[in-house]
Amino acid sequence: MCGELVPDEHEHVVNTDTRNLMCTCRGCWLLFTSSGAGGGKYRAVPDRYLALDLQVAPGHWDELQIPVSVAFFFVNSSIGSVGAFYPSPAGATESLLPLDTWDRLLADNEALRTMESDVEALIVRRDDAHDDAYLVPIDACYELVGELRRLWKGFDGGTEAHDAMDAFFERLAERCR
Repeated sequence: MCGELVPDEHEHVVNTDTRNLMCTCRGCWLLFTSSGAGGGKYRAVPDRYLALDLQVAPGHWDELQIPVSVAFFFVNSSIGSVGAFYPSPAGATESLLPLDTWDRLLADNEALRTMESDVEALIVRRDDAHDDAYLVPIDACYELVGELRRLWKGFDGGTEAHDAMDAFFERLAERCR
């Protein structure tokens, strides 16, 4: 944004028009931490990590129509809708949700109502061995997508991708402590 060199450890800003994440220096990131800064076009990605005990009524998860065990959800303010995304060998695959299904999740999970549009996401891992849910910065979700895309092999991702996903969720749990 300002031309300053960005260190390895740095913050991100979301361009809400183009849906792009931008690496920023600390000063530029701070400019967009206030609501409405930059006319709302840019939003600073916060660093809140929150473990959730996600309450999902029987049948509601199936209504989300998520075909895989890991997905993340965020409110896209530019279209006024919730998107569901899941990692794939091609990157993040999007599935728009029926709003009534999301509204039921919000009704059953008060913490989701605090999620900031565009910059925070609910990430969920549900399978026979896992039932994990976290409220995280949106850049964490894309970090997982990029890592899995880089490692993906075969139909289900392969051992390396599964190990990377395990390590990612372990890091999320640590950040929440």
